[in-house]
Amino acid sequence: MNHRRRCIDKIQTINSSKKTVSRLSLVAVTVISNLVTPLLAPFTSIATPPRNPDKSVNCDILVAGGGLSGAATAYEGLLAGRTVCLTEITDWLGGQISAQGTSALDERPTQRAKQFYSRGYLELRDRIEKRYKGNLNPGDCWVSDSCFLPKDGHEILRDILKDAEKRGRGKLEWFPNTVVKDLQKSADGKIIDSAIAIQHQPAKGTPPINSLPLSQTIEDAFSYENSPRFNKTIIRFIPKQTKIVNAPKWYVVDATETGELIALADVPYRLGIDPISHLEPSSSSQTNDQYCTQGFTYTFGMEATKDPQKQTMPPYYMNYSPYFSYELKRLADFDLVFTYRRIWSPKKGQPKTFGGVKFTTPTPGDISMQNWTWGNDYRPGTAGDNLVYTQQQLRSLGQLNPGGWKGGLRNESLSKAEEKAYSYYYWLVAGTTDSQLGDGVKTPRSNNRFLAGFNAPMGTAHGLSKYPYMREGRRIIGRPSWGQPGGFTISEVDISRRNYNDEYYRNNLPADMYRRLRATLSGLEAASVISGKIDPNKAMRRTRSTIFPDAIGIGHYAIDFHPCMEKSPPEAPGNRERPGERRGAGQAYPFQIALRAMIPQKIDNLIVGGKSIGTSHIAAAAYRVHSFEWSAGAAAGTVAAFSLKHAIAPYQLVDELPKIEPKLIALKQLLEKNGNPTAFPDTSIFNQNWEDWK
Repeated sequence: MNHRRRCIDKIQTINSSKKTVSRLSLVAVTVISNLVTPLLAPFTSIATPPRNPDKSVNCDILVAGGGLSGAATAYEGLLAGRTVCLTEITDWLGGQISAQGTSALDERPTQRAKQFYSRGYLELRDRIEKRYKGNLNPGDCWVSDSCFLPKDGHEILRDILKDAEKRGRGKLEWFPNTVVKDLQKSADGKIIDSAIAIQHQPAKGTPPINSLPLSQTIEDAFSYENSPRFNKTIIRFIPKQTKIVNAPKWYVVDATETGELIALADVPYRLGIDPISHLEPSSSSQTNDQYCTQGFTYTFGMEATKDPQKQTMPPYYMNYSPYFSYELKRLADFDLVFTYRRIWSPKKGQPKTFGGVKFTTPTPGDISMQNWTWGNDYRPGTAGDNLVYTQQQLRSLGQLNPGGWKGGLRNESLSKAEEKAYSYYYWLVAGTTDSQLGDGVKTPRSNNRFLAGFNAPMGTAHGLSKYPYMREGRRIIGRPSWGQPGGFTISEVDISRRNYNDEYYRNNLPADMYRRLRATLSGLEAASVISGKIDPNKAMRRTRSTIFPDAIGIGHYAIDFHPCMEKSPPEAPGNRERPGERRGAGQAYPFQIALRAMIPQKIDNLIVGGKSIGTSHIAAAAYRVHSFEWSAGAAAGTVAAFSLKHAIAPYQLVDELPKIEPKLIALKQLLEKNGNPTAFPDTSIFNQNWEDWK
């Protein structure tokens, strides 16, 4: 016990440092982890029924997940005067821009130049610029027009929501360090009547929140019982409304990073690769492969120093070193990689060009956030190592039983991804190998230090992001719709700029599938292509994205893949990306978010936002960036508030399509009036000229 107390005291002494950045070396982080982990091992218990809640909280809108989509949902709900309850597994708002560390806004040039975004996203950008005294890019990074410190992202969003609460006369109930554990449904299963959540705080005499990485705390966070590490508060969320009849009294929004609530609610969804079809012609698989989702990443911060630093090899480094690479010769430069997502640069370096990219060289005090495909990406893709458990896996593990939910993630993969992130840092500063380019391109750069501590960029004692950056999770299958009797989904062909007239598609797709593909893309000539009156290779190709009559948001980004690896473990020597996975990658037209993609089957008061809307695997690779997440969240918050006001369920706004839906028109008008675009300028079936949208 005295040994345990001394270890805890040692951590608390380090954490109490008043330095701007706690500059723990990698060896210090490893030592602390080794000391504390055996003493505070993850607490687990057999799934038990929930104890009586410690308190009940009334909401108009319950939002699970405090990332950008969840924050945007809350923003619009508050401006509409509603009581919004917002839960988040970490203690930071913002997801990608804060807790996940990817505080570099992914944007397309034309949309950025025209500033054509949702009103809340524009406010976010404006406040970032004001925070840094007129500089939207204090990191002077080259991947984005805005790279900044993650903690500032959280604080800016916190202030935005506080102001929205005042302006709209709504009420925000904010629950950090909180996870949704159980959903209680009506007798017919169509309504979520209440939700049970767990909020955790450090037990007396234990290290603060964010002392240990997620893999060592996640199972404990989802346990009802108090543990040696955490004290728990059990919260029951219930509707605030009592007068509404014949319609939902409240709405629950799944804005989690992996679609936790859609798994808990057991509504139809997809994971991983979709089978090849005329709608998903670039798929790498003939059948559905649930285990191959895009890679996830623990980001971290590193600082350039004047003098060389002592670098200590992690004990597990050799397990991961066969993986690391600059990837391409045009990227094989340390300065280029460091400045790629540099989030702080107090003094500009010298201009430099490498591989056609212009940037300024790092100077002492510069801070880089690392997020690199052949670096700290972790890319499992088999049934034995996939991160996001499938429905079948969840059932076999008992996680869909009452009280059995533990977050739906494979803890071993989280742990290995954490080790890999530490190892990637060591490779950057001390490694000499390169798995893709061979020896001779990599030289050590030891004048850098790993940043850890509560005042460091990631706000954690261990230095890794509080939560991994998630590119893909569960994706709902919407309700059957006209043209999609199996359930609504936004597919590859709805957004891709590819013309599909090349040799691969002509030779590899079955003739009838290829004909249907060309017909889908040919608009008014579709019937003639299907009947054989027009050669599919000569049919006019639509040069825009699909226009949805129920569009309630927008997005634009390339179809960008970080594919899973072919074999397990992903870091195995000689492993390669799943063959064919990058075929669907490429440019996309400016696209829309359909309301039908946000309405799950079976449950009438569950709305889905963020990355879990109804998209295919390939389309999801574009529907995942910052501005999209905000637009989807703004739509979710507006739909929830609108539905409460009009005593209507969201599915009733689209159930008569393609007939005219008067209330759907009113909703779209409200979104536009509020500064939340539902279409890009000049969107119509007659405008086929989108080449200027870069």
